[in-house]
Amino acid sequence: MLFTNLFAHLGLGHSFAWFASQFLSILIFDVVLLVMIAYLLLADRKIWAAVQMRRGPNVVGPFGLLQTFADLFKFLFKEVIIPAGANKVIFMIAPLVTVTLAFAGWAVVPLADHWVVADINVGILYLFAMSSLGVYGIIMAGWASNSKYPFLSALRAAAQMVSYEVSIGFVIITVLLFAGSLNLSDIVRAQGTAGPLTFLHWNVFSILFPMLPIFFVSALAETNRPPFDLVEAESELVAGFFVEYSSTPFLLFFLGEYLSIVLMCAMCTILFLGGWLSPVNIWPLNLPALGIFWFLAKVCFFFFMFAMVKAMVPRYRYDQLMRLGWKVFLPTSLLWVVVTAAWVLFVRPHLWGLP
Repeated sequence: MLFTNLFAHLGLGHSFAWFASQFLSILIFDVVLLVMIAYLLLADRKIWAAVQMRRGPNVVGPFGLLQTFADLFKFLFKEVIIPAGANKVIFMIAPLVTVTLAFAGWAVVPLADHWVVADINVGILYLFAMSSLGVYGIIMAGWASNSKYPFLSALRAAAQMVSYEVSIGFVIITVLLFAGSLNLSDIVRAQGTAGPLTFLHWNVFSILFPMLPIFFVSALAETNRPPFDLVEAESELVAGFFVEYSSTPFLLFFLGEYLSIVLMCAMCTILFLGGWLSPVNIWPLNLPALGIFWFLAKVCFFFFMFAMVKAMVPRYRYDQLMRLGWKVFLPTSLLWVVVTAAWVLFVRPHLWGLP
């Protein structure tokens, strides 16, 4: 809206001003997001190194702060190698599909109050659709490589993502029942309060608390993070579905994976930890300008948890992975949908005058 008014005052037509405003907003958002991903990747490597009592990247730039950018230029200037037997068109489209869908999911994520690219009323459904479509890039890469290892890895990834998307869907339903809206900004606002202790109204401190661990672990499986990185099991499938990729196409897969990881951290923040809301409704901590700070702090907390799980938890077997998804998470989340609906319909209206 700020850029729209600015371009309109410059004498541009409303349609062009709106288009230019959206383009500039998306460009700034994507650049900031990419820089944040670069340093979160460095943090991931540093945390992993610290757990193993190593230093991690510490040579390129002060304290290793430029290591990620050095890796970026290394990938960009390497030669792109395509296997002779591969389907070259699909082989090259697959990483583009993966990274495009990963970027597209961020369009509806509110960073603060009214700080969102597309504040649509069905934002949660859009986000769920984008995360579900991410499996197509993996399937295309595995099939187009014309190699049995990437293909088996792609099949694993498809089965794994489908299995845990069911649980994620039921967890999201419980949050929707509490908030009464599919809009992500409204879900955050529903966790606010006029009282001083805002954090007590976050969904994590309600009957939805068991849904946070289920959502978090399902997010690990959805993004192929350890201990569910079975699509990249080195002893079985070498490097997984992107084993034939090099240079920039590999970089796009890598970028798409970390975009999805941080997106899941943002979803945990929005659905359970009050998004941009301050833990306490006390000045100056509740200033609107600090909303982006609170949001990023919560996202970094969940990313730290992702990194610690990677460093500490051993890899699951495939049968254990499927058993956890279908025999534990699915019935638990389904049961909690019923419990949440009963709570919202019969119990909550009689507590503290809540609607």
